[in-house]
Amino acid sequence: MAKFRKKPVVIEAIQFTGDNSAEVLAFTGEQARSQNFGLRPGLIIHTLEGDHAAGVGDFIIKGIAGEFYPCKPDIFAATYEAV
Repeated sequence: MAKFRKKPVVIEAIQFTGDNSAEVLAFTGEQARSQNFGLRPGLIIHTLEGDHAAGVGDFIIKGIAGEFYPCKPDIFAATYEAV
């Protein structure tokens, strides 16, 4: 089995705090919308694979092709570092 390493790519991302919906929506343009999940604030992110939910603490990432997708904070921390 061949092995591959992920190319170093700089991405843009914002963490959803629950209080910064306007900032996240401005970042994503029309690719996200606010959506409460019961009493918890959330977002629906329109991704290339369909709509995905994002909750408080999740990062919203802008991919290399301009697409957006949510990422859980533990995965984000294991994958990305600040530049």
